[in-house]
Amino acid sequence: MFAGIGGFHQALEQLGGECVFASEIDPDAKRVYELNFSTPLQGVSGDIIPLTEPSVSPQIPEHDVLCAGFPCQPFSKGGSQKGVNEARGTLFFNIAKIIESRRPKVVLLENVRNLVGPKHLDTFHRIIQMLRDFGYLVSDKPIILSPQNIPLAQGGRPQSRDRLYIFAVRKDLVNDIDGNKNLFWLNSKPNSKVEGWSLDNFPFINGGEKVTNLSSDRSDAVKLWKSFIDLVGKKHGDRRFPGFPIWEFALKAKPEYSASDPAWKIDFLKKNSIFYVQNKENIDDWRVRNSDLLKSLPASYKKFEWQAGNLSLRDTLLQFRPSGLRFKVGSHFPALVAINQTSYVPRLRRYLSVKEAAYLQGFSEGFSFGSQADQTSFKQLGNAVCVGVVGYVFMEGLAHYSLAISDLNGKR
Repeated sequence: MFAGIGGFHQALEQLGGECVFASEIDPDAKRVYELNFSTPLQGVSGDIIPLTEPSVSPQIPEHDVLCAGFPCQPFSKGGSQKGVNEARGTLFFNIAKIIESRRPKVVLLENVRNLVGPKHLDTFHRIIQMLRDFGYLVSDKPIILSPQNIPLAQGGRPQSRDRLYIFAVRKDLVNDIDGNKNLFWLNSKPNSKVEGWSLDNFPFINGGEKVTNLSSDRSDAVKLWKSFIDLVGKKHGDRRFPGFPIWEFALKAKPEYSASDPAWKIDFLKKNSIFYVQNKENIDDWRVRNSDLLKSLPASYKKFEWQAGNLSLRDTLLQFRPSGLRFKVGSHFPALVAINQTSYVPRLRRYLSVKEAAYLQGFSEGFSFGSQADQTSFKQLGNAVCVGVVGYVFMEGLAHYSLAISDLNGKR
């Protein structure tokens, strides 16, 4: 369900599974899915709602495993966060109708981490309770995993991408399990940090794709903040950058704000002012040397965030965000997202390619997006599940319940 471009499909096919049904409403994603995978005779079906309302359609066959990366916008920090009060937030209940009707042996769900944030925790617990009411064992402790927390050999990738996974198993398949207690096995594993991720060993596999270089204004923005790093950051031989974003307009002796400004903004304005006072001579010099750039660049490019410690700019990864330029440690990539924030790799002087982004999501080297625009492909990858993490959670889940893949075959 909510199949996207086939991340669940690839993960379970690699483990010997056979896809018997797939549903995805987006026509571009359906096209990419069907280009890469053998699908049931009817191909990838569309909207889940007419397939489940008023009752579950005969099109949806009996199956052993149900996977769903159900829409995350109602729970994401980037959305309106209306949860189950928003139409898309109720789509879990369409999944629930299929589970109740077809009773698959295993259910594997994926969503954004924010589903277990304070605002939506009740929704999470409601999902867990519904699965239990249907006769499944499932932990009420959330499983949060990111590709960079899993070794490469077990499906990991150098990408920071925390996601929530819910793994449920039908009770009648399992013996001697104490209800739903102590089933958060993945949270207790030593997977919080994996050594060895580095730009030096990342397989840059551009593969002949056309890769877009920086536009002139973005190039100018990099020059502006490289100058800042050189003139301000190397004061006393060290980059003395704070953890908060630096806003050029707020670098002044006295912060300017109004009572109507939110508390977080007032806090940043005050911190920028303190930073300016501490580094006044260097910042004034920087402004004089870059006066033309400061006049010509848009406001968003005059905001800067350094999250790369003492690295040189060359060894960082760069994102152009509405909140400004963000430089990050180059050991692993920021999460791929559905909006256009593709990482720029300073050492290569180019953006990450679609093929490289697909690698970060664990898709096979031969995975194809056809002739569609790169922007569409990046959006699809930002919405996809990470193939390796899905496979890891699935196999670890079976092992926890002392089940093997062979146990999913045979009688229902």
